[in-house]
Amino acid sequence: MDVFAAVADPVRRRIVALLGDGPLTAGALAAAFPDISRPAVSRHLRVLREAGLVAAETVGRERYYRADHGALREIDRWLATVRRQAWDQRLDALGTEVHRTRRERPAEPRTTDEEPTTRSAG
Repeated sequence: MDVFAAVADPVRRRIVALLGDGPLTAGALAAAFPDISRPAVSRHLRVLREAGLVAAETVGRERYYRADHGALREIDRWLATVRRQAWDQRLDALGTEVHRTRRERPAEPRTTDEEPTTRSAG
């Protein structure tokens, strides 16, 4: 399953967040969702495993799940692209506005006695 589809569900996002604190058993995860049946939690875990967001390890009779954040890199890359595009658009708009404002504002005449003001770095 696609990483984006896997994290589209709020229950699965919460499972990944819970596993960020450390490995948990399916029973411990199911206890965090009292309104959801254990089989439903198991299905969510299967989807997360198939997407590469969760890894499972059997220890004795228990199966421990841990977050595998490597698959989140795909989301990170997408977010970086979207953020960069958004900032590029904002900075382009700001540049256009600054240029328009400078063009529309008449220059104020300076007298020959005045020295240009400079800011001191301090």
